Amino acid sequence: MFRRLDAHMLVSGQLRPDDMAAAKAQGVGMIVNNRPDGEAPGQPTGAEIEAAARRAGIDYRFIPVAGGLSHDQIEAMARALEDAEGQLLAYCTSGTRSTFLWALAEARRGAQGAALVAKAAEAGYDLSPIAHLLYRE
Repeated sequence: MFRRLDAHMLVSGQLRPDDMAAAKAQGVGMIVNNRPDGEAPGQPTGAEIEAAARRAGIDYRFIPVAGGLSHDQIEAMARALEDAEGQLLAYCTSGTRSTFLWALAEARRGAQGAALVAKAAEAGYDLSPIAHLLYRE
């Protein structure tokens, strides 16, 4: 259900409130919601996920991504990565936006682009649309 990007980072498609027990069991200390509310019919709201996460003792951040990634979103994700205790689990529709945001935040924090591309590929995600942003000169 959750895909591992590195030792501290997991991604997933849409979470539901009843997924919090499985997240807690895998050592998740923070959930980052990268999916705007109302994106699809029947999608749980961020408030529902946040309430379930907090009941399970998991921190929650809302960094919605729609129509591209901004500097502010990348910085917010970098802060979440720094602040997370235990595993960080980010989700969107399929995990792709969350993986892109993770990679850009990690690149900003100094990670090597090739390593990020390889880690994402191992988890089943293709970073080629943003690869040019991951390599420093």
